[in-house]
Amino acid sequence: MIKVELLAKTDVDPIVLASHAALVCYQDTMPTLGKRMDTEGKLFKKSHHTPFQHHFMTFAVEGIAVGDITFGMHLANPFYNSDQRSGRFCAKMFLSPDYGEIENYIKRFWPNILISALKTAMDYIKTGVGIYHSNIVTATEVAGNFVAEERPFASGKIRSNIPKFAQEQMRMFIPVIFPTAFDFTINDTALVAMYESSWTPVMRYVTGEMARLFVEKYPETAFMFKDKRRRKSDWAITVKDSSPGRIKFRPNYDLIQIFGEEYFCSPDKSIMHPVDCLHFIPEMMENSIGDIKSEIEVSVATMGQDQRHRALKRGTPKFTGSFYMSPVLDELRLEREAYGIMNKWNCISAVVPDTLAMILAPYGAMVSYTKSGSFNATAHEQAKRLCWSAQEEIYHLGRLQRLAIASRLGRNSPLLSMFEPPCYEGGICSEGDGYCGRDIEERKTDGYFPKRKI
Repeated sequence: MIKVELLAKTDVDPIVLASHAALVCYQDTMPTLGKRMDTEGKLFKKSHHTPFQHHFMTFAVEGIAVGDITFGMHLANPFYNSDQRSGRFCAKMFLSPDYGEIENYIKRFWPNILISALKTAMDYIKTGVGIYHSNIVTATEVAGNFVAEERPFASGKIRSNIPKFAQEQMRMFIPVIFPTAFDFTINDTALVAMYESSWTPVMRYVTGEMARLFVEKYPETAFMFKDKRRRKSDWAITVKDSSPGRIKFRPNYDLIQIFGEEYFCSPDKSIMHPVDCLHFIPEMMENSIGDIKSEIEVSVATMGQDQRHRALKRGTPKFTGSFYMSPVLDELRLEREAYGIMNKWNCISAVVPDTLAMILAPYGAMVSYTKSGSFNATAHEQAKRLCWSAQEEIYHLGRLQRLAIASRLGRNSPLLSMFEPPCYEGGICSEGDGYCGRDIEERKTDGYFPKRKI
């Protein structure tokens, strides 16, 4: 008779839980929960760390810069779950920014910054916000026109989101040093690894606080966190290495390689919505072997969105010197302002630490990096990227990938089934009252994946 028991509800001492997990491996009967072993000597110091990964902590972090999540907490570590305050719909922080809070953030984590450099940085931040405020009313009108043009069946809910669509595109001028918040769930050894490897002042502070709070609740875990093992050097992707500034009107996508397409099994949409079971169904295992490798260039805003799909592998990002001119910005002819904000950022980057210059990047600054993902991981990522509920740039990245695969393998390639929104097959929107308002009947033609504006 199989017996199933709930051992922990994130409320069991991690040493007790690690001991139980290890003893399951080392003895022929189920151990009693509460029996302890030498977890430091027999497990931790020997790098037998899976027993520690049964315990998870969730931290709420408020006031961290958007850039310190994108280029820090989310950059390299895939072993977490995170829910972040949406930058798409957080106009509040742009409407009445607390410049004093941002200035204090800089002085706290970069205390050696010159007063003149700090003043220049704050002037640059205010310039970006000024461009936003000078154009947001007109941008909202343009966004409304685009909705009327592209979405003939837009509901009242979609039309009420028009100011948010405008804000989403106008934020390209605003630096990602603006504060946000997120919930962050992580297991014990992943926290230890982040604590040791943190590469910016803000990361060292945040992971240090996480470790302090964890040890405060569970004092026996103090042996895991050794300050002498912490990385002391900084790392940043630098503006100095980027090419001269350019304006880009679409993200860039280059298909490098497709491996194993002959083994691809097109998944039935029923196993992906509302729960994605691709990685859990044995019939889909061959899709974990096939792989698509790409090089992309996207805005920092979209890089933050892209990080949410952690089953894909990503290489080191680099700034390209380009600025993403989204359709609303293009309609408003804001190229001069875009060049201006990029030039200011480049000048500031020469006089402040690289880790600060990195998070002073405007949302519209573009980065490039290599991506590689199995067919299952790609299908999961793309499940709604060609849905019009996805932001405009994310949609265009998926569209370009679809076009590249069709060009390489032909318009009848089974792989194209990964690049279809839920409405494409049956004509039914899965978003309920969030239906985007486009004409779904267009799926019967060749025009279902146009160049969107909003």
